Amino acid sequence: MNTLQQNLQQRFGRHAAMIPGIAAPVLVIAVLAMMVLPLPPWLLDILFTFNIAIALMVMMVAAHMLKPLDFAAFPAVLLLTTLLRLSLNVASTRVVLLEGHTGPGAAGAVIEAFGHFLIGGNFAVGLIVFAILVVINFVVVTKGAERIAEVSARFALDAMPGKQMAVDADLSAGIIDEKEAKRRRLEVSEEADFFGSMDGASKFVRGDAIAGILILLINIIGGFAVGMAQHGLSAGQAANSYILLAVGDALVAQIPGLLISVAAAMVVSRVGKEQDLGKQIATQMFTSPRSLAITAGVLAVLGLIPGMPNLVFLSIAGLIGYIAWVLAHQPEPAEEEAAAPAAPAGDGEASWDDLQPVDQLGLELGYRLITLVDKNRSGDLLTRIKGVRRKFAQEVGFLPPPVHVRDNLELKPSGYRISLRGVVVGEGEAFPGMYLAINPGGITTPLIGTATTDPAFGLPAHWIEERQKEAAQMAGFTVVDSETVMATHLSHLMQVHAAKLLSRTETQQLVEHVAKQAPKLIEEVVPKMVPIAVFQKVLQLLLEESVHIRDIRTIIETLAEHAPTIADPAELAKRVRVALSPAIVQQIYGPSKELNVIAIDPPLERLLVQALGQPSGPSLDPGVADMLTRSAADVAMKQEETGVPPCLLVPDTIRNSVARLVRRAAPRLQVLAHSEIPETHSIRIGPILRGAAS
Repeated sequence: MNTLQQNLQQRFGRHAAMIPGIAAPVLVIAVLAMMVLPLPPWLLDILFTFNIAIALMVMMVAAHMLKPLDFAAFPAVLLLTTLLRLSLNVASTRVVLLEGHTGPGAAGAVIEAFGHFLIGGNFAVGLIVFAILVVINFVVVTKGAERIAEVSARFALDAMPGKQMAVDADLSAGIIDEKEAKRRRLEVSEEADFFGSMDGASKFVRGDAIAGILILLINIIGGFAVGMAQHGLSAGQAANSYILLAVGDALVAQIPGLLISVAAAMVVSRVGKEQDLGKQIATQMFTSPRSLAITAGVLAVLGLIPGMPNLVFLSIAGLIGYIAWVLAHQPEPAEEEAAAPAAPAGDGEASWDDLQPVDQLGLELGYRLITLVDKNRSGDLLTRIKGVRRKFAQEVGFLPPPVHVRDNLELKPSGYRISLRGVVVGEGEAFPGMYLAINPGGITTPLIGTATTDPAFGLPAHWIEERQKEAAQMAGFTVVDSETVMATHLSHLMQVHAAKLLSRTETQQLVEHVAKQAPKLIEEVVPKMVPIAVFQKVLQLLLEESVHIRDIRTIIETLAEHAPTIADPAELAKRVRVALSPAIVQQIYGPSKELNVIAIDPPLERLLVQALGQPSGPSLDPGVADMLTRSAADVAMKQEETGVPPCLLVPDTIRNSVARLVRRAAPRLQVLAHSEIPETHSIRIGPILRGAAS
C-alpha cells in the first residue's frame, strides 16, 4: 500500500495519494447503493466481471503469501467481497424479475453467457451444477476452513503467553535487541488477532453459500409468479426465461464465492514461512523418488488391465516414472560437498569478522544445567535472569547489559561460571531437581545431603532432595531451587560490580532515557557542562560504594550546581553524596531515625586527618593502614552479628581515603562523612576503632 501511495503521489499529486485510504468507505457506499438503486444490464456486466477479477486476485495473493500475516487484511477483504456478491445478487434479482420476460439477455451478457455457454441453456442441468458447487463450497471447503480457523485461533491464544516469554528470554539472553523484541511481540499479538478474526470471518463465507441457495429459490418462485401472473407466460416459457436467468445469476455469484472460500482455506491452512504454497507443495511432494516410483508402478499395473484406458494410464505412469528416475539420479548435496575439494582450514584471509566481541556479562553452563534454560523441560532460568535485570534496574537505577548464556563443555557437568568482560567473577555448582538449604545462622538441626556453601554470600548450606524440603523449611533453613541459587548469585555479583557494568554505552542510554522525561535538564547539563566521560566517572564512583543512582535528577541538578567550579569527578561525587545523603542513610538504616555508627578513636582520627586530609601531607604508615583495615573488618563483623548495619562515621576530608582503605577488608562496611548525616536523624556512637596511636 505504501508503494501504491507513492506511485499515485508521483503521478497525480498529493491529493491522489489519498485514494487508497478512502477506497474501503467508497466501496461500502457503492455496495449499499447497488442494493437500492436499479442498475442497467451493461453496468451489471462490468460489476460481475469485476467481482470475478477480485476473487481471482484474492486467491492468487493467498497462494503466493509466505505467512498468514502477509495477508492480514484478509478478514476485512472477506467481508467486503461477500457484501459485493450479495449486493450484485440483489441488483441482478431486480433486473431478472423486471425484465426477464424479454429474453435471456435481459440481465446482461455475463448472466446470459453463464446460462447458455456453461450449462447449454438447460436450466435443469444448471440447477444440478449449482447444487454441486454449493455442496463443494459449503460442505467441503467452507466447513474445513471454518474448523481450521477455529482451532488455529484457540492454539494461537493458548500459545501467546509462551511466545511472549520466549521473546523476553531471547531479549534477556542478548540474542535480540529491544527493537526486534518489540517487533516479535507485535507479530505474536497480530497473529492471535488474525486467527481470531478469521474464526469469525469464516462465517461470512458460510452465510454467503446459504444466501446463494435462498436467493436462487426466491428468484425461481418469484420468476414463475411474475412471468405467469403479470406477463401471461406459460409455465414452460416462464421456466425457460426466469429459471434460466436465475440459475445463470446464481452461478455468476457462486463461482467467485468458491474462489474466495478456497483462498480462505489456503490462508488458514498455511504452514511454514519460507516458501509460498506452490513452491512448498512442489518441494515436498516431488522430492521422494521412491513415492513417485511406487505411484508410477501402480498406474502401470492398472494400465495393463483389459478394458481400462490403457494409453492414458501407461502415459501418465511413464511420465511419473521418468520424474522419479531424474530425481533418483540427482547428486545429493552431501555428495556434492564431498566431491568438491575441501579447503584447508585456516587458508582463508583473516577478517574483522574473526574478531568476536567480549561479552559484557556472561553465564556459562555445564551440560547438566542446559535443562534449566530449556523451556520444553520446564526450565525457567532465562525468566529468572530477566527478573534479575529488571530488579537491578529498578533498585540501582540503570539497565545492565544483557546476560549472554551459553554452554561450556570444559566446566563440570553441574558447574557454572559468571564472567564480566571476559573475566570470571564467580563460580558455583547447581543440581537440577535438588534444593539448597541455607543456614541463616544458629540452626543445629542436621540434614541429609551434600554440605556446601551458598555461592552468593558464603553461608553454610546443604544440597538436599525434594522430599527433605518441607522438613528443612520447618527447621528454619532457607530452601531454594537451582534456578534461584544461580539467579541470586548473578544478582549479588551484579550489585557488587555495578560500577563496572556501567559502561559508556549504558551511560549514554541512561542519558537518552532521562532526556525523554526532562529534556531541558539534560540539554543544559550533559554534555554541555559535564562531559559524558566525567558524568560516567561520577556515577561509577557512587556505584563503587553501593550508592544507587535512581534519583538521577538530583544527581544531574547537583552536577549543574558545582560543575562550573569543580572539574574533578571525585570532588563532584562528594557533592552528589551530600545531596543524596537522605537516600544513602535510608538505604543503610531503613526508616530508623537513630543511626548507630562506628566512630574512630580521636588520636587515631587526628593521625588519619594529618596523613590523608591534605594531598601534600605525610603518607599513612603501612602498619597503621593494615591495623585500620583489620580493626574495621572485626568491628563490622561484630556489628552484623548484632543485627546492626556496619557504618563508620569519619570527617569529611578523609571519607574517600578511608573508604578506599577498608573496602577490600570489609566490603559491607559503609563509610559516611559528618556532612552526609541528615538533620532529621540523630547519631548514637557504638563501637570505637582503636589503634596504636591511642
